[in-house]
Amino acid sequence: MNISIIKSTSLKPKPEVEKLGFGRHFTDHMFIMSYNHEKGWYDPIIKPYSPLELEPAAMVLHYGQAVFEGMKCYQSAKGKLLLFRPQENFRRLNVSHARLCIPEIDEKFALQALMELIKIEYEWVPTAPGTSLYIRPFTISTESCVGVRPANTYLFVIILSPVGPYFAEGFKTVKIYVEDEYVRAVRGGLGFTKAAANYASSLKGQVRAAQQGYTQVLWLDGLERKYIEEVGAMNVFFYIGDELITPSLEGTILAGITRSSIIELAKKEGLKVLERKLSIDELYQAAQKGLLREAFGSGTAAVISPIGEFKWGDKVFVVGDGKVGPIATKLYDVLTNIQNGNQPDDFHWVQEVQ
Repeated sequence: MNISIIKSTSLKPKPEVEKLGFGRHFTDHMFIMSYNHEKGWYDPIIKPYSPLELEPAAMVLHYGQAVFEGMKCYQSAKGKLLLFRPQENFRRLNVSHARLCIPEIDEKFALQALMELIKIEYEWVPTAPGTSLYIRPFTISTESCVGVRPANTYLFVIILSPVGPYFAEGFKTVKIYVEDEYVRAVRGGLGFTKAAANYASSLKGQVRAAQQGYTQVLWLDGLERKYIEEVGAMNVFFYIGDELITPSLEGTILAGITRSSIIELAKKEGLKVLERKLSIDELYQAAQKGLLREAFGSGTAAVISPIGEFKWGDKVFVVGDGKVGPIATKLYDVLTNIQNGNQPDDFHWVQEVQ
């Protein structure tokens, strides 16, 4: 398919770096492609960023067929625009598509479309330390019908947003509230996908955490409310004794691309990495014994977010000395330097926009 391009005739002013925030500013153009069951995917176009037109009976509004991805584009010191493992994002998008009965997209074409969009919007890629161009591909069902079944029409869209750090704290420890009443996902559900519904169901826990002065929420498993799963919108790691432990993928948590990258990096650094079940009680006992040395979340938005404190019921326990630890610091520095093109990419993760 050939991508049509319509340039905007009225460009927006670029936001000041200090006022970027996260996900609040959007570039001048977006990519959009339509689907129907007769044509397949068709009419790919880059056009001015503008509202989507949906009928009140659009099925996404009633039955939630909506999935998305998140990735970033970085500008290197040499002015090159770099993507971090974009093929993995589009591969995972198709996993989400399959689970929600949405037709698959051509992953190579989606990457081509993304690169064409970024080349048009290259001036929006910020260069200050800790900044990047956040990329949000998403798919929604658009057929006008009130009836529970997979839709026959969809939109695939990519929008771009220049961003600063995900957390206002920056690379500092955050406090985490353990949610032991509400659950995010169960095996056989949507937990392993980036379905919009996953994030809607997580809002209650997030609100409860914020009300008690905590930055994020730690989710436990949906059956026993015993085993650790994810931190908010991130995977999570714990350095206990001499082992770096992260919950195993069993269908309820997202197979994070940053997560898999950290596992590979940590192993290369000589760390013992385990993917296994870890109960909240085991974590608490490790903290009481002084064995819980570090904890951190991982994801595209924050990359690595160190954790300094947990609140579980009436128990509050500190991780290590409550400060950012050397393991999180080392992994963050190596990973962000690879992403920004500041050190050799031995894993061949970075792809230049061409």
